[in-house]
Amino acid sequence: MFGPSVHEAVRAISPSGRGELEITDAIGWLIASGREVRSHVVSGYWKDTGRLEDLLECNRSVLETLDTEIRGTVDAGSEVVGRVVVGEGAEVRRSVIRGPVVIGPGTRVVDSYVGPFTSVASDCLEDTEIEYSIVLSDSSIRGVRRVEHSLIGREVEVTPAPRTPRAHRLMLGDHSRVQISS
Repeated sequence: MFGPSVHEAVRAISPSGRGELEITDAIGWLIASGREVRSHVVSGYWKDTGRLEDLLECNRSVLETLDTEIRGTVDAGSEVVGRVVVGEGAEVRRSVIRGPVVIGPGTRVVDSYVGPFTSVASDCLEDTEIEYSIVLSDSSIRGVRRVEHSLIGREVEVTPAPRTPRAHRLMLGDHSRVQISS
């Protein structure tokens, strides 16, 4: 657990040889700056949320504790099954949502399937199937069949590729991983 001073530490350190900010460097900066640093042994459940599998597993664990709460609108042409949260201002139209799922505030889900263990921030899903995934804010996924076991970052646009030429077009950030089926 860190207090607000960890943000100061993160701004002060430089990326490691791996190109990443290392938590050990931030802790070292805190110690060198005279900040109080104490250790505590954690027993029981632990996941390293720096790995996709662990991040999705933590999302799954949190979603299993959900209570259904519909603050947005779900039209009569949609089906909502299980523990589902639809945030304020969110809109679900002609879609199937199978919980546990969180649809964030202001999100539009149209003609789509959102399967279990999926968290969607303030985004747009249209004509898409997604399951066991996390979609961060200001992203859109349109016309894409079967996204699963995925983390979609902020301000990402996922669309189908043109039919010709048969090629994949990618713009990926540092340390990205992509699996493409042909």
